[in-house]
Amino acid sequence: MSFKAGDIYNLPFTVTNERYNGFIELFNDKNPLHTNDEFAVGHGFKGRVMHGNILNGFLSYFIGECLPKKDVIIHSQEIQFKNPVYLNDELQFKATILDVYESVNTVEFKYEFRNVETKVVAKGKIQIGILK
Repeated sequence: MSFKAGDIYNLPFTVTNERYNGFIELFNDKNPLHTNDEFAVGHGFKGRVMHGNILNGFLSYFIGECLPKKDVIIHSQEIQFKNPVYLNDELQFKATILDVYESVNTVEFKYEFRNVETKVVAKGKIQIGILK
């Protein structure tokens, strides 16, 4: 297996208008927290809060496109949202391999997304399987 505990992956992501609008178009989630600045500000945010599942899209990209092996599948993932993400936020993604279970062809990562103020906006774990 080409994975080892302690390996670190870093990627930049930006929540662009294209990604934001694409998410709404694909999933039709028009909750006012995500689509109405006035509503979001009225509830204590500095503007529209981006859909948290946009970050899940970044996770999918990381697993599917950025690992040294393409024959992988996501077994499980968890995400905890810690701080809001806003339109055009530049995020730094960091994933660290926690463990490699060769007997069952499984790799476990912990990850986090940080904004430019270096606040953690989301974190979690993701477990992948290596296909035979």
